[in-house]
Amino acid sequence: MNSWEPKIIAFLCNWCSYGAADLAGVSRLPYPANIRVIRVPCSGRINPKFILAALRHGADGVWVSGCHPGDCHYIEGNYYARRKFALLKNFLEYTGIEPGRLHFSWISSAEASKFAETAREVVEAVRSVGPARHFIKTKPMWDDVEAPVNAACQAEVG
Repeated sequence: MNSWEPKIIAFLCNWCSYGAADLAGVSRLPYPANIRVIRVPCSGRINPKFILAALRHGADGVWVSGCHPGDCHYIEGNYYARRKFALLKNFLEYTGIEPGRLHFSWISSAEASKFAETAREVVEAVRSVGPARHFIKTKPMWDDVEAPVNAACQAEVG
C-alpha cells in the first residue's frame, strides 16, 4: 500500500486568504494537514521564482490564493497575481510539469468553509497527479522543503 501524501505550499494573501485559513482553524473546520502556508502581503507580490523554488525543493503542488477581484487592499494586486500565475502555469506545462500541480483561487477572510473545501480540492487534485519528480531526484523532508522556500521569500520581500 502506498502511503504517499502530497506536499503542498500555499501562498496566501495576508488580508483575505490567510484570514480565511485562520478562521477555518479557529472554527475547527477540517482541512488537510499536508498544506504548508506562507503568508504574503498580497498575492500580487508573489514572484514566480517562489513557485519554482517550492517545486524545485520538493513540493508536489503549489496553491496561490488572494482576495476576490475588486477587493484587493492594494487595488490591483490580485489581478497581477492572476496574470503572472496564468503565464507561469502555461510555461510550466510547456516544460512538462503537469498543470494539476498549480492552483489559484479567490477566497475572502470570511470564507473559512470555502478555504477548507478548496484546500481539500487542491490536495485531491495534486494527489491524482502523483509525486513530483521533474526537478528533484529524491524526496526531501518537509524541513528541507520549507527552509529554502521561506529563504527565497524573505530575500525577495526583506
